[in-house]
Amino acid sequence: MFGFLKNLFAQTDNNQLKEVVKNGAFLVDVRTPFEFSSGSAKGAVNIPVDKVPSQLAKFKNKKGIVVFCRSGNRSSQAKSILEQNGFQNVINGGTWESVNRIVNEK
Repeated sequence: MFGFLKNLFAQTDNNQLKEVVKNGAFLVDVRTPFEFSSGSAKGAVNIPVDKVPSQLAKFKNKKGIVVFCRSGNRSSQAKSILEQNGFQNVINGGTWESVNRIVNEK
């Protein structure tokens, strides 16, 4: 059980995340539109986690995909949904603040 929880909430490898962001990843904030309107990572699009299954076309042909939210929980769900639909280039970026920090380091 602990292993499952550890994997569910595992921290993203920051070096991998930085590299993918630097190479122009598709940044997706999976919070609600209201949350998104209060601030997000520069260049991110808003696709709420509950809309991801109906918006799969927007993810096609993206070299790298970074999903993120407020705490990392919804982005973990979004990553799972995308992977179940054949996307293997998805990173859970965790919080929008941490992704925004990396975006601004470029």
